[in-house]
Amino acid sequence: MYDSPGVDDAELIPKVHMSHTATIQRRTVRILMASVIPAGVGTSGGYAAAAVLAKDLTSSSALAGVAAAGYGIGSALATLPLARFMSRHGRRPGLFRGWLVAASGAVVAAIAAVAGIYPLLVLGTLGLGVGNATTLSARYAGSDLATDDARARTIGFLIWASAFGSVFGPTLGLGPAGRVATWLGIPELAGPYLLSVLVLTTAALLVNHLLRPDPLDVAGGMQHQSRATRPPVGRAFRLIRGNSGARLAVLAMLVGQVVMVAVMTMTPLHMKDGNQSLQIIGLMISFHIIGMYFFAPVVGWMVDRVGPRPLIIVAGTILFVGGEIAARTNPADRAGAFWGLFLIGLGWSFGLVAGSSLLTSSVSVAERVEVQGAADLIMVGSGATAGLLSGMIVDFSGYRSLSHWAGVGALVLVVAAAVHVARRPSRRVPEPVG
Repeated sequence: MYDSPGVDDAELIPKVHMSHTATIQRRTVRILMASVIPAGVGTSGGYAAAAVLAKDLTSSSALAGVAAAGYGIGSALATLPLARFMSRHGRRPGLFRGWLVAASGAVVAAIAAVAGIYPLLVLGTLGLGVGNATTLSARYAGSDLATDDARARTIGFLIWASAFGSVFGPTLGLGPAGRVATWLGIPELAGPYLLSVLVLTTAALLVNHLLRPDPLDVAGGMQHQSRATRPPVGRAFRLIRGNSGARLAVLAMLVGQVVMVAVMTMTPLHMKDGNQSLQIIGLMISFHIIGMYFFAPVVGWMVDRVGPRPLIIVAGTILFVGGEIAARTNPADRAGAFWGLFLIGLGWSFGLVAGSSLLTSSVSVAERVEVQGAADLIMVGSGATAGLLSGMIVDFSGYRSLSHWAGVGALVLVVAAAVHVARRPSRRVPEPVG
């Protein structure tokens, strides 16, 4: 006679499934970490060169800001379509296509540098922005199979992995890659984009060949709808609007992005006005990116332990201090630029990790991908607008005014998160969706 499973056997079944999922999760995170490193080199190196190249081509700070803002605009335009594509086809095809588009943008930007054609540079930075949106979505891919008590830490580790590429991207692009370009007989500022083509293609091929099974499919988050039954685009924004936790999460990511992009876009030009070299400017950008990415695992650990809301208050405070330091820095002063931008990067990290974790935990698995895409669209779109306006603000009232008011604006996070904490019950209970 066949015996039915005992209590111990019945309990073993979900444990075996959990063990298998944990194995897939560990492999997924390793592959994503290996992919975002070269992707970070490509996108950050290209972005670092954009404003300087545009200023050389046009002699205009405003047009330099437009070229650099193309990076953010491209990222904003790609976030929601990329999320909707992933919700139907999975993370792997989305990451693969996004990074290939970015590599194509780098090709166009390199042609712009060689031919001296400013509009091509703007088109190329739009393409590179798609790569930034793709790299941002990789942090959500890593969280698809993460447990609740490890979600923020997983997001932090992927942001941290991005640091290895993003820190070295500006230094390699404005340093060795520029010298290689000169050796080849082409403009120095074409070098960063040639490097971007190589490393972004590498990232795309890595994820396409190795990210199997797809983590979103394993998590049950893929939507197999026909075009006629697909949820409307506005639904994701309505879900955010109707959920207090999601609103605070998006605000944290938005404010950090606006402050970071606005000040970062104009700081290289501010330093160049002080006759600082491209190598020093590249090192400053790398130091800023260390603040953005290097401490993300620690930030994630803190979020998992104390919750995202207190860390959002910390984010606003750090952004304010960084903006004020940058505002009081003379063009020839290296230390002020380095430390001000480092703190702005660190505040951005606190806001992104805490906001991403809070957003993911505030919505259901079925709604998660498109809500994440809508949130990134709001974040990156606001940052792109800040980058676009930053050059105009500097032309009108100066770099110091830009940095000061960006820092002051970050204090809205302190107020919003403090109010949210005061109104929320002390127990950490998941909020209702919708």
